[in-house]
Amino acid sequence: MGSYRYEEGLESKRLRTRFLTIEDVKLWSGFYLRDGNSKYLLNLGGDTPEDNARLAVERQLKRYADNTYGLQGIIEKETGHLIGQCGLLQQSVHGKTELEIGYQLFNDYWGQGYATEAAMLFRDYGFSQLGANSIISIIATDNVPSQRVAERNGMQCQEQISYMGFEVYIYRIQRKGWELL
Repeated sequence: MGSYRYEEGLESKRLRTRFLTIEDVKLWSGFYLRDGNSKYLLNLGGDTPEDNARLAVERQLKRYADNTYGLQGIIEKETGHLIGQCGLLQQSVHGKTELEIGYQLFNDYWGQGYATEAAMLFRDYGFSQLGANSIISIIATDNVPSQRVAERNGMQCQEQISYMGFEVYIYRIQRKGWELL
C-alpha cells in the first residue's frame, strides 16, 4: 500500500460513512445495553455500558490519530441515523500487518443487508483507493451472521486460530479475486 490516507464520506446506495466523535458515546452505549452484543468484542475494561461505549469510541479516535485506520460511523442515508460502525483496522496476524474489515450494527438494523453493504464499501475502498493486495476479517468461530457477511463480501475462510483470547476464523479476499467480482 502507498502512503497512509483514510477518508470518511464513503457512500453506497443506502449508507454513508463518517469518522466517529466523542459525541457518539451516548448513542453507542445503547449497543452495550443489549444482551449479547459485547460477546464478540474485546473487554475494554469499562464497568458500565456507558464506560464501554466511551472506551470503544476513544479507541477508534486513537486509531485515527495513530494512522491505523479505525471503525467509522455508518449512517443510514434515508434517516440520517447512526446505525453502527464499520471500517478498516490494522491488525497483526502471525506477526504480519494485515488490513481488516470490521463491523458492528445496532440490533434494529440486523438482517437488512447493511453490514454486507458497509463491508463491501470498505473492501472496495481498501483495494481501489489504498492499493491493498489482500483484506481479511477476523470472526469468532460461533459468530455465524458475521461469517455470512464475510462470505457475501467475497471472502473465504482460510484458517482457524486463537486471537486475542477468542477462537476465530480468518476470512480473506485477494485483490485478484476482487477484480473478478
